Amino acid sequence: MTSHSVAVLIVHLALAAIGAWLIAIDARTHRLPNRIVLPTLSALLVLVAVEALATGETERLMRALLGGIALGAFFAVLRLASRRGMGGGDVKLATVIGLVLAWHGWQILLLGAAAAFLLGALHALVLMALRRATRHTQIAFGPWMIVGAALAIGLS
Repeated sequence: MTSHSVAVLIVHLALAAIGAWLIAIDARTHRLPNRIVLPTLSALLVLVAVEALATGETERLMRALLGGIALGAFFAVLRLASRRGMGGGDVKLATVIGLVLAWHGWQILLLGAAAAFLLGALHALVLMALRRATRHTQIAFGPWMIVGAALAIGLS
């Protein structure tokens, strides 16, 4: 196994393990704790930087950094536009997910983000159809962000 595949494998395994943990927490508490999300972002930044330097893929690193910033900024705008919609944890998690998805390409970033919104909307519609939620019910979005990212990576 090359160092390239080891670093990419570590990034994906870390995102999967921490993602599963965050899904459980967010589904139960509607919170994505800084003590988990921020160290994850820091560790993944180091891993993708080391990977890019080891392989000379600086363009890929720049795309990953820009993807993290772009998706985080998009979620920050959504948070500002609807204070009760997105939480701060969603914004920070979007930065993490944007970093990883953009590493794979802009199309994967867009696919992962779109999948999150589609899955979240379908979940909300099912809950409303079952009369377990209304338009005003807060629904954890972190799980759908993580599942959308996993689907996009799986399809890449």
